[in-house]
Amino acid sequence: MKQLTILLAFILATGLAYAQDDYYNDQVETIFSNRKSNGGYGAFSVGYTQIDGRDAMVAGARGAFIFDHSFAIGLAGYGFVNDLEHFDYRPNPEERFFLAGGYGGLFFEPIVGGTKPVHVSFPILVGMGGISLIEHNRWDWDWNYTHEYDTDLFFVFEPGVELEVNLTRFFRIAAFGSYRLTSDIKLYDTGADVLRGFNVGMTFKFGKF
Repeated sequence: MKQLTILLAFILATGLAYAQDDYYNDQVETIFSNRKSNGGYGAFSVGYTQIDGRDAMVAGARGAFIFDHSFAIGLAGYGFVNDLEHFDYRPNPEERFFLAGGYGGLFFEPIVGGTKPVHVSFPILVGMGGISLIEHNRWDWDWNYTHEYDTDLFFVFEPGVELEVNLTRFFRIAAFGSYRLTSDIKLYDTGADVLRGFNVGMTFKFGKF
């Protein structure tokens, strides 16, 4: 009977020890927890979109601070052009015009499961930019000369989603999709919604995550 009592006491003490350990490991973290981890990253992106019914490229960079693997805030900037056949001669005057410009601003990025090998984030950019209507007005051997025909400024709001893969502790790669919303564009013979549309592409991130 004495041995059974000692065995039960040992089992109870062991169970309490494990329960206490689990409690401290799984307890809810608060905003004042000293277990938070902050970081930051720099990234560049290359993407595809359509602008004015033509294939276009969007490329840019961003930098951000990351708070506890779950939220990033920073600055981003992108450039675009819808003339991917830059050196082709165009006898049709209407085809000699193309659109180019850039935009940037502040972005916010909620991150879901940031410590997992594969996770998602939801970057949202708010800012402004400029766009130009440009004309190819002369070709000379393998080079052509352009003239800025008209320009305009616009506001932009671009929400997106990224599927990220942690390749190393300091490098991530992500496939993204986003939708670019802008204020009305006012350019000669150009639609007001010419910049509104979807983007898809890849983002490459370097930093402390």
